[in-house]
Amino acid sequence: MPMIDVYATAGTFADKHQLAIDLASTVMRVEQVPDIPMFRKNTAAFIHELPAGDLSNVDGDSNYVRVQVLTNAGALNREKQLAVVEQLTALVATAAADPTLPDRTWVLLTEAPDGGWGLNGHANTNEELIAAARAQIASLQGHTPQA
Repeated sequence: MPMIDVYATAGTFADKHQLAIDLASTVMRVEQVPDIPMFRKNTAAFIHELPAGDLSNVDGDSNYVRVQVLTNAGALNREKQLAVVEQLTALVATAAADPTLPDRTWVLLTEAPDGGWGLNGHANTNEELIAAARAQIASLQGHTPQA
Protein backbone atom coordinates (compact mmCIF):
# COMPACT_ATOMS: atom_id res chain seq x y z
CA MET A 1 0.00 0.00 0.00
CA PRO A 2 2.49 2.60 -1.14
CA MET A 3 2.25 6.28 -0.43
CA ILE A 4 3.80 8.52 -3.07
CA ASP A 5 4.69 12.18 -2.53
CA VAL A 6 5.68 14.41 -5.44
CA TYR A 7 7.22 17.83 -4.85
CA ALA A 8 7.55 20.30 -7.72
CA THR A 9 7.30 24.01 -8.38
CA ALA A 10 3.71 25.18 -8.97
CA GLY A 11 2.67 24.89 -12.59
CA THR A 12 4.90 21.93 -13.41
CA PHE A 13 1.92 19.62 -14.02
CA ALA A 14 -1.25 20.48 -15.94
CA ASP A 15 -3.36 17.62 -14.51
CA LYS A 16 -2.20 16.84 -10.99
CA HIS A 17 -5.15 14.55 -10.24
CA GLN A 18 -4.46 12.29 -13.23
CA LEU A 19 -0.76 12.22 -12.36
CA ALA A 20 -1.65 11.09 -8.82
CA ILE A 21 -3.85 8.30 -10.20
CA ASP A 22 -1.17 7.21 -12.67
CA LEU A 23 1.58 7.18 -10.04
CA ALA A 24 -0.49 5.17 -7.54
CA SER A 25 -1.63 2.70 -10.20
CA THR A 26 1.91 2.21 -11.48
CA VAL A 27 3.42 1.51 -8.08
CA MET A 28 0.59 -0.87 -7.20
CA ARG A 29 1.13 -2.72 -10.49
CA VAL A 30 4.92 -2.92 -10.07
CA GLU A 31 4.60 -4.00 -6.45
CA GLN A 32 2.29 -6.80 -7.72
CA VAL A 33 -0.19 -6.61 -4.87
CA PRO A 34 -3.66 -8.09 -5.37
CA ASP A 35 -6.20 -5.76 -7.01
CA ILE A 36 -8.47 -5.63 -3.96
CA PRO A 37 -10.13 -2.71 -2.15
CA MET A 38 -7.63 -2.84 0.71
CA PHE A 39 -4.82 -1.93 -1.69
CA ARG A 40 -6.83 0.23 -4.12
CA LYS A 41 -8.16 2.44 -1.31
CA ASN A 42 -4.82 2.72 0.51
CA THR A 43 -2.35 3.25 -2.33
CA ALA A 44 -2.21 6.97 -2.96
CA ALA A 45 -0.15 9.78 -4.41
CA PHE A 46 0.04 13.35 -3.19
CA ILE A 47 1.17 16.17 -5.47
CA HIS A 48 2.76 19.00 -3.48
CA GLU A 49 3.16 22.28 -5.36
CA LEU A 50 5.88 24.54 -4.04
CA PRO A 51 5.85 28.31 -4.59
CA ALA A 52 8.57 29.66 -6.89
CA GLY A 53 11.80 29.92 -4.95
CA ASP A 54 10.97 27.16 -2.44
CA LEU A 55 13.12 24.60 -4.26
CA SER A 56 16.76 24.90 -5.23
CA ASN A 57 19.94 22.95 -5.77
CA VAL A 58 23.35 24.42 -4.89
CA ASP A 59 23.50 26.30 -8.21
CA GLY A 60 20.08 27.90 -7.69
CA ASP A 61 18.22 25.72 -10.21
CA SER A 62 14.59 25.12 -9.24
CA ASN A 63 13.26 23.02 -12.11
CA TYR A 64 13.53 19.68 -10.29
CA VAL A 65 10.95 17.13 -9.17
CA ARG A 66 11.25 14.96 -6.09
CA VAL A 67 9.23 11.74 -5.86
CA GLN A 68 9.23 9.84 -2.59
CA VAL A 69 7.72 6.36 -2.47
CA LEU A 70 7.00 4.81 0.91
CA THR A 71 6.30 1.07 1.02
CA ASN A 72 6.18 -1.50 3.75
CA ALA A 73 9.51 -3.19 4.49
CA GLY A 74 10.66 -5.58 1.78
CA ALA A 75 7.88 -4.74 -0.69
CA LEU A 76 10.26 -3.89 -3.53
CA ASN A 77 13.03 -6.27 -4.54
CA ARG A 78 15.81 -4.91 -6.78
CA GLU A 79 13.88 -5.58 -10.00
CA LYS A 80 10.84 -3.73 -8.65
CA GLN A 81 13.00 -0.84 -7.40
CA LEU A 82 14.43 -0.35 -10.88
CA ALA A 83 10.97 -0.56 -12.45
CA VAL A 84 9.40 1.92 -10.02
CA VAL A 85 12.14 4.50 -10.50
CA GLU A 86 12.12 4.17 -14.30
CA GLN A 87 8.34 4.23 -14.68
CA LEU A 88 7.65 7.05 -12.20
CA THR A 89 10.37 9.19 -13.79
CA ALA A 90 8.74 8.68 -17.19
CA LEU A 91 5.27 9.49 -15.82
CA VAL A 92 6.49 12.72 -14.25
CA ALA A 93 8.20 13.85 -17.46
CA THR A 94 5.11 13.04 -19.53
CA ALA A 95 2.80 14.82 -17.09
CA ALA A 96 5.04 17.89 -17.21
CA ALA A 97 5.31 17.68 -21.02
CA ASP A 98 9.06 18.03 -20.54
CA PRO A 99 11.25 15.34 -22.14
CA THR A 100 14.31 16.74 -20.33
CA LEU A 101 12.78 16.32 -16.86
CA PRO A 102 14.16 12.80 -16.22
CA ASP A 103 17.58 14.45 -15.79
CA ARG A 104 16.08 16.54 -12.98
CA THR A 105 13.81 14.00 -11.29
CA TRP A 106 14.82 12.43 -8.00
CA VAL A 107 13.01 9.27 -6.90
CA LEU A 108 13.56 8.21 -3.30
CA LEU A 109 12.48 4.75 -2.19
CA THR A 110 11.85 4.41 1.53
CA GLU A 111 10.42 1.63 3.67
CA ALA A 112 8.24 1.78 6.75
CA PRO A 113 9.68 -0.47 9.46
CA ASP A 114 7.75 -3.57 10.48
CA GLY A 115 4.93 -2.26 12.65
CA GLY A 116 5.28 1.21 11.14
CA TRP A 117 2.36 1.13 8.72
CA GLY A 118 -0.63 2.74 10.40
CA LEU A 119 -4.03 1.80 9.01
CA ASN A 120 -7.40 2.08 10.71
CA GLY A 121 -5.71 3.38 13.86
CA HIS A 122 -3.39 0.38 14.19
CA ALA A 123 0.38 0.14 13.63
CA ASN A 124 0.46 -2.96 11.42
CA THR A 125 3.28 -5.42 11.01
CA ASN A 126 3.91 -6.90 7.58
CA GLU A 127 2.34 -10.17 8.78
CA GLU A 128 -0.79 -8.33 9.88
CA LEU A 129 -1.08 -6.59 6.52
CA ILE A 130 -0.65 -9.89 4.67
CA ALA A 131 -3.26 -11.55 6.89
CA ALA A 132 -5.70 -8.68 6.30
CA ALA A 133 -5.17 -8.92 2.53
CA ARG A 134 -5.70 -12.69 2.55
CA ALA A 135 -8.86 -12.27 4.62
CA GLN A 136 -10.22 -9.70 2.17
CA ILE A 137 -9.39 -11.89 -0.84
CA ALA A 138 -11.13 -14.84 0.80
CA SER A 139 -14.13 -12.68 1.66
CA LEU A 140 -14.38 -11.41 -1.91
CA GLN A 141 -14.23 -15.00 -3.16
CA GLY A 142 -16.78 -16.15 -0.59
CA HIS A 143 -14.34 -18.34 1.32
CA THR A 144 -13.12 -18.49 4.89
CA PRO A 145 -9.42 -17.56 5.13
CA GLN A 146 -7.00 -20.30 6.12
CA ALA A 147 -4.13 -19.66 8.50
